[in-house]
Amino acid sequence: MVVVGGGAAGLAAAIALARSRRTVIVVDAGQSRNAPAAGAHNVLGHEGIPPLELLARGRAEAEAYGMRILNGLVTGASGVADDFTLEIDGGVTRLTARRVILATGLVDDLPDVPGVAEAWGHSVLHCPFCHGWEVRDQRIAVIGRNENAMHQVLLFSQLSDDVTLFLHDAPEPSDEQWEQLAALGVRVVTPRVKRLVVDGAQVRAVEVDGGRSFEMDAVVVAPVFLARTELFEALGGERTLTPFGAQVDADPRGVTAVPGVFVAGNTGQPMAMVAAAAASGVMAGAAAHGDLAAADLARAVAQRAQPFSSAMERKVTEAVLGDRRHGI
Repeated sequence: MVVVGGGAAGLAAAIALARSRRTVIVVDAGQSRNAPAAGAHNVLGHEGIPPLELLARGRAEAEAYGMRILNGLVTGASGVADDFTLEIDGGVTRLTARRVILATGLVDDLPDVPGVAEAWGHSVLHCPFCHGWEVRDQRIAVIGRNENAMHQVLLFSQLSDDVTLFLHDAPEPSDEQWEQLAALGVRVVTPRVKRLVVDGAQVRAVEVDGGRSFEMDAVVVAPVFLARTELFEALGGERTLTPFGAQVDADPRGVTAVPGVFVAGNTGQPMAMVAAAAASGVMAGAAAHGDLAAADLARAVAQRAQPFSSAMERKVTEAVLGDRRHGI
């Protein structure tokens, strides 16, 4: 069994499988999406834990059950259920597997505004549940990229009375939305955003076309969530495009349209936070184990139904008598 991706989802899947005595290899490229963040939130019992510390603990727990981890990037995939081949680092290493779980996560496609990437994960945010508490009561700018801007304004207005909407690429608000913005006390700036003024990873101001600047403490943006679907497509699947980006469709257990291929975490659920991603990993691991168990049972039944032969008689004799079959 191979799990591609060593984040919360992949490690949770590996633990579920290893505890069921499956042989599991996790291939991890070390591209954790939340690595820039200071802490992971809404993780029951581990509130605010540094993301890399959480992963280190997860690795240790998985390895305690016999899981092996291979540091590398899966660059190719082929085959069908019971006979998958994965290429690591361009073919330097090859792995075969009966089942594959893709926990490869996603890439945040950020707005093309200077300063956004530099402060991403620190003072440039997107999720009020992940990091909103940390910017409560501060001066928050929402940079509009699409119709989701109004949704972000609504949620971040619950955290601060000082929220400014920069329309940028967002559509012009409707009459109803203008009323809503006024009711929330949200200021609206119509010129396009030129750049963020940042000090290290800390936002200091938002500068718009024309040169005017607005002092800010935090900036909210709307990434496009692009799940890493290349391996799924290489195995015969198709990615699904949504208003928020691209993902792999799967049922609640992570079962995809490609037999033997499962997904976990942000690969199939772009909105999933850390705890939800880990939960989906447990479900995918359990589903993969159940699929293998059913295949093992079918194979055992088929073998038992095979007609008796001299080869089978020899195997039975060896199993029962051992060396005594030679008269010793």
